[in-house]
Amino acid sequence: MKYIHLLIATVLLGFGQLAHASMKVTVNGMVCSFCAQGIEKSISKMSETKAVFVDLKNKVVVIEPKDGKTLNQKEISQEIKDAGYDVVKIETITQTVAQFKALQKDKK
Repeated sequence: MKYIHLLIATVLLGFGQLAHASMKVTVNGMVCSFCAQGIEKSISKMSETKAVFVDLKNKVVVIEPKDGKTLNQKEISQEIKDAGYDVVKIETITQTVAQFKALQKDKK
């Protein structure tokens, strides 16, 4: 019986992690801070978005969902394309925007 409870707890914790997964989007065409601001502003307006970080140097956008929300890859991709940029790759990451920023800072 203990094993069943442990299994259920493990599964539930795993699903909780997925619900809070951030997205890392590699974007072509961002060349200036104005580009970065435009993408950040449009992604920030999405209802499930908690935080956005645009790394202009590495051409990456990191989006963190609000608690209990899930990010929609298609909507995010379309938002970036509508802003005039090319989406190269979308990855799911476990870091929050703050954690990703800290990691980038440590690399410098």
